[in-house]
Amino acid sequence: MEPVHIPIEDVLDLHTFRPRDIPALLHDYFSECIKAGIFSVRVIHGKGKGIQKRQVHQVLNKHPLVQRYKDAPPQAGGWGATLVELKQLTDKIV
Repeated sequence: MEPVHIPIEDVLDLHTFRPRDIPALLHDYFSECIKAGIFSVRVIHGKGKGIQKRQVHQVLNKHPLVQRYKDAPPQAGGWGATLVELKQLTDKIV
C-alpha cells in the first residue's frame, strides 16, 4: 500500500481515516504543521455519538506538541470539531 499524501493546512478532517490510524496521523500531522509554521489546527472529528471526539481528546491530552485545545465555536463546527493550539518549538526537531 502506498502512503497517502495529504496537504498540510490548518484544518484536518478525520472522516476519511480509520479510527485506529488517528493517533499516528495526529502525531505526524502536528509535526508537519509545526515545520510549516502552522500552530493552530481545526480537527474535524464529526458529531455522531462522540466516540471519535473522545479518542481525539485522549490523544491530545497526552500529545507533547499540543499546548491546549477546546471545542470549536458553532461557526467552526461546534462540538463536531476541536481547535488545537500547538507549541511553537524553537530549538527542538519535531
